[in-house]
Amino acid sequence: MGIGIDLLMFATACLFLLAGYPVAFTLAGVGLLFAFIGVVFGFFDFSFVSLLPQRIFGTMTNTVLIAVPLFVFMGVMLERSKLAEELLTSMGKLFGTVRGGLGLSVTLVGALLAASTGIVGATVVTMGLLSLPTMLKRGYDVKLATGSIAAAGTLGQIIPPSIVLVLLGDVISNAYQSAQLAQGNFAPEAVSVGDLFAGALLPGLMLVGLYMTYQVYKAVSQPDSSPVIPAEELGETKDLFREIGAALLPPLTLIIAVLGSILSGIATPTEAAAIGALGALLLAGHRIGRGENKSGKTILFAALSLAGMLLLSITVDLRLTRDEISPFEQNAIYLAFALGAVAALGVLVSIARTMRSGVLQEVMKSTTQISSMVFVILIGAALFSLVFRGLGGDESVSDLLNQMPGGVFGAMLVVMAAMFLLGFFLDFIEITFVVVPIVAPILLMMGVDPIWLGVMMAINLQTSFLTPPFGFALFYLRGVAPDTVRTSEIYRGAIPFVIIQIFALAIIAAFPEIATWLPSLIY
Repeated sequence: MGIGIDLLMFATACLFLLAGYPVAFTLAGVGLLFAFIGVVFGFFDFSFVSLLPQRIFGTMTNTVLIAVPLFVFMGVMLERSKLAEELLTSMGKLFGTVRGGLGLSVTLVGALLAASTGIVGATVVTMGLLSLPTMLKRGYDVKLATGSIAAAGTLGQIIPPSIVLVLLGDVISNAYQSAQLAQGNFAPEAVSVGDLFAGALLPGLMLVGLYMTYQVYKAVSQPDSSPVIPAEELGETKDLFREIGAALLPPLTLIIAVLGSILSGIATPTEAAAIGALGALLLAGHRIGRGENKSGKTILFAALSLAGMLLLSITVDLRLTRDEISPFEQNAIYLAFALGAVAALGVLVSIARTMRSGVLQEVMKSTTQISSMVFVILIGAALFSLVFRGLGGDESVSDLLNQMPGGVFGAMLVVMAAMFLLGFFLDFIEITFVVVPIVAPILLMMGVDPIWLGVMMAINLQTSFLTPPFGFALFYLRGVAPDTVRTSEIYRGAIPFVIIQIFALAIIAAFPEIATWLPSLIY
């Protein structure tokens, strides 16, 4: 009776999700239903379900996952404080005099927002509200405009620091250790979220380059699709560069601080996420309170203090729990305490400003909602996966992949195709927590590189986010696009970028070094 019941369980979960039931409760409910059926008919050991409290406790004590609410806070704060709006407006002015310049600016801003927010829905909606009316007003081809915005918005899936990569990195790390233990290696190598961040950086930048290449091609081959903005509408060059610098430098500095601290090994992703959250709060406070010179200087000094603390941590051993501390190190520790006090004062000023404007309350509410959704889905997925394993699902999937013609290539192709199709109906969180723990250990035991596998999965999920007719990014854009824009035009505009995504996947599959070179160089 248990033969095929695991696949029936998976199909039942997909049907309930398609019917619109909440994801977390669907996964947990289907798991409990099939566990009960299995116990009644004698082909399921209920002791598998008794492992759930340990899974929940492991989630609660997982320091890597603390990065999720911190990165969410960072992204939502940058969005709600209108920093993204300023960035988009300034970049549009910079590239406006170039044919196709608005499309290029959308892609570049999408990349910057991806590196600072990592929230696909927020990025697509923000750029759809701000850029699409402007591009249509300037005479841009509707398909090119909508495709550019939807594609740029999905870059948050792959460009670090991305929430997708944080969750995927944690799952891949556990799967890699399980695969090594199953192969008899009782001193398994570790793969961290930082490894996956480093591995995804070059593929993400490659995608940005491919998007921009396509937009340049369209501007050259079809000039009417990408008109220019008259120079007289952009104002004086001196004022323009000052405006661009004011909009670009703060978020760029924050991105460099967060990513740089991770890639250089100064901070873990969780610690870097805390830096990003504080930095976003300081940037928001500075922007909201412009004109208040005294408190504005306090926030500026606080930002410089954070940078100084980072530099000190690179050059000096600041640990207090040591037997011997030299006079130079002691003075550096005192300086770090002083810089910390200045930073804390700036954070308090920023909190006061953002609270007065109502921004902080909105950001805290959104951060709580998104983070709660992620962790409730994680718990539901944990129960689902325990029951799935108890029903023999692991063995069924392993047998299926090992019997695929073409060996590792055939298995990878089947997994990528399945994740691509599931991405039409399921969010990346469900796929990461339900599908990846099942297939990743099997692929890793077949000799697949864990970092390369994580990057391929992330880009694959990004592609399904963009693919008509079910791509989530297209739904987000449809929700904010003017009524004059037809849904069919949004779909047709996304297709060239989907082809670019598949082309990028093929390049990374043919040349895995694009994903593995930087992590091997750094770590």
